[in-house]
Amino acid sequence: MAETSPTNLKTTPLYEQHLAANGRMVPFGGYSLPVQYPSGIMTEHKWCREHAGLFDVSHMGPSFLLLNNPSGDAEADHAAVAAIIEPLICGDIAGLKPGQIRYTLLLNETGGVIDDLMVGRSPLVGGALYVVVNAGTKDGDFARIEAAAGDKAKLTRADADNALLALQGPEAVAVMTALAPGAERLGFMQYASFDFAGEKITVARSGYTGEDGFEILVPNAVAATLWDALLADERVKPIGLGARDSLRLEAGLPLYGHDLDDTISPIEAGLGFAVSKRRREAADFPGAARILAEREGKLSRIRVGLIVEGAPAREGAEILDASGTAIGVVTSGGFAPSLGKAIALGFVPPAYAEHGSKLQVSVRGRAQPAEVVPTPFVPHRYFRQPKAS
Repeated sequence: MAETSPTNLKTTPLYEQHLAANGRMVPFGGYSLPVQYPSGIMTEHKWCREHAGLFDVSHMGPSFLLLNNPSGDAEADHAAVAAIIEPLICGDIAGLKPGQIRYTLLLNETGGVIDDLMVGRSPLVGGALYVVVNAGTKDGDFARIEAAAGDKAKLTRADADNALLALQGPEAVAVMTALAPGAERLGFMQYASFDFAGEKITVARSGYTGEDGFEILVPNAVAATLWDALLADERVKPIGLGARDSLRLEAGLPLYGHDLDDTISPIEAGLGFAVSKRRREAADFPGAARILAEREGKLSRIRVGLIVEGAPAREGAEILDASGTAIGVVTSGGFAPSLGKAIALGFVPPAYAEHGSKLQVSVRGRAQPAEVVPTPFVPHRYFRQPKAS
C-alpha cells in the first residue's frame, strides 16, 4: 500500500491519534497515514468483518455544491444543481430524493473513467449536493466541477476544515447510534446531519468494505474527540490502509488508478449499474456512443474476479489462458483473510469472462492456476430499508 515517499507530506487532524496508537505511518496520496497498527493487517481485517473497524479517510475529497441564487423552491433548485453536475457524469442526480446518495462516475469525452465518486442530495436544503471524490484525483475533479458550475453555483471544499472517518462492520450501527441517536434509521446510501460535541457532523450510511457502516464528516475541532469516543467502545478498533485494501478487494470494489482509469469505461469495469436508466435513454453523458455500444456487447475487455491457487498475483501480473498465452492483466490482487485464499481483479477478453473459466496467472515467472468467479468474493452486508407494504 505504501507509495514512493514524497516530500512535504500532509497530515490529517487525527495524526497524533495514530502516533499514540503506534500506527505505522506511510506516504499515501500525499498524506502520512497508518498502514497498520500493532495487531497487524490480518487481525484488523477480521475485526472489521466481525465487529467494528474505524478508519481515517481524511485524505479523500468531500465537498458541497450549492446554488448561488436558489429560488426557494426545493424541487426546482435541486433540478438546477443536478443539471450542473450531470453533464460530467453518468448518474441520475435529478432523480435523487432528499438525503439520498448515488455512486457515479466522472467521465471523459471517450467514456473513460476520470474518477468514481459519491453525490448526495441535501436532506434539508434545496439546490445543495454533497460530493465526495477520491484523494488522488480531487484537485482535478474539483476543477472540472467548478468550471461546470461557472457563476451558477459554488463548490466549497470540506477537506481542509474537516476529517472524514469510516466506521465499518456488523457492530458499527450500535456503536454509532450511541453517539448519534437516529443514525440507525438511515438506509444504505442515505445521509443526514447530527449533533456531536456542539458541532454538526454529516453521517452517511456507506463505505468501502462491503460491510454495513458509516462515513462521517466531522469538523477538525472535534475530530479527535469523535475518534476517541468511538474507540472508547470495546467493539471498535482502529484499522489501517492495509486492511482497508484487503476488505475492499474481498468486496470486489474497484480502486481508482488500479481497476479504473481514464481509458477504462464503466461497462469494461463491470460498473454498468452506475449508468442510470434515464441517462442511457437520453444518451446525454460523456462517451455515450461508446458506452451504449459496449452495453450491447461491443467491447474487447471486461473486469473479472479470480481465485488464484498459490501465491497472490499482484497488480501487473499477466493473466494467461489454459495454453499459457497472455490474454489480460491483474489490476488488484492479494490474500483474502476471510477466505484463506488468494484473489484478484483483472481484465480479460469477454470470451474468457464466463464464471468457472480456467485460466492462469503469472507470478514471478511461474504460471499458477486461476478460476473466474463471481464478485463480490465476500457477500456485501449493506443495510436496506424494508419497503413499505
